[in-house]
Amino acid sequence: MNFKMVHNNINVTDLEKSIAFYQKALGMREVSRKDASDGSFTLVFLEDGHTGHKLELTWLRDKEGPYDLGDNESHMAFVVDDYEAAYALHKEMGCICYENKEMGLYFIEDPDGYWIEIIPEKK
Repeated sequence: MNFKMVHNNINVTDLEKSIAFYQKALGMREVSRKDASDGSFTLVFLEDGHTGHKLELTWLRDKEGPYDLGDNESHMAFVVDDYEAAYALHKEMGCICYENKEMGLYFIEDPDGYWIEIIPEKK
């Protein structure tokens, strides 16, 4: 029996704002979308174009207010080939929320408060 991880899901309050963030901050692109026939939800799948792993953004029509992320200890991680350029972009976007210079990594925060770890590629 073999398992293959195919996607992770996060719920978002402003779908278009989230899509724009993931496109600009991480170079992801939309690959598919499903709208409920009654308009109650929309699912958008984004991918990085390299791994085949997808990020599913779920928007729920009736959700009011921000999501409770608790202690926000869960996160996604991305390896980047040009760490300095990524850092400069994220600094310009104002989305860096935590830096660990000793470990050589940092985190960015998306529009809903989810943290994303940015790691330099090992060369």
